[in-house]
Amino acid sequence: MKIKLICVGKTTSNYLITGENEYLSRLKHYCQVEKIEIPELKNAKKMRKEQIKKEEGTLILEKINISEQIILLDEGGKSYTSINFSKHLQKRLNQGGKSIAFVVGGAYGFSAEVYSKSTGKISLSEMTFSHQMVRLFFLEQLYRGFTILKGEPYHHN
Repeated sequence: MKIKLICVGKTTSNYLITGENEYLSRLKHYCQVEKIEIPELKNAKKMRKEQIKKEEGTLILEKINISEQIILLDEGGKSYTSINFSKHLQKRLNQGGKSIAFVVGGAYGFSAEVYSKSTGKISLSEMTFSHQMVRLFFLEQLYRGFTILKGEPYHHN
């Protein structure tokens, strides 16, 4: 099974890039992972919020195959403990399909079309984090989830 992490915008801080690369490397032991960065919109400052979400949504959906499960990282999503996330991940993996696409949207969230195509939403916290930090936090939790499923000593109870 392949896992995609689709993100609006680039990670620009070196310490976050280093962290992302570390977890992307670690995840290769468990599954094929692809991080896809969608360029930020040009002239976004001149656009309305709904217009930004719609255009970003179109770009997001272009990166998703019809057979993929689409999980949005969204503040309105379900929160999990790390152990429960690993169980949720296993359930998603068992559902089959070619891949799962986890999506980090832009500053204004997702368009209605992206929400309508999604098969789930996950919230990493009730707190707000920068979109760049969310990528690193999610990759770490994904790695943690796989180590829990494999019974490896990364996660401590």
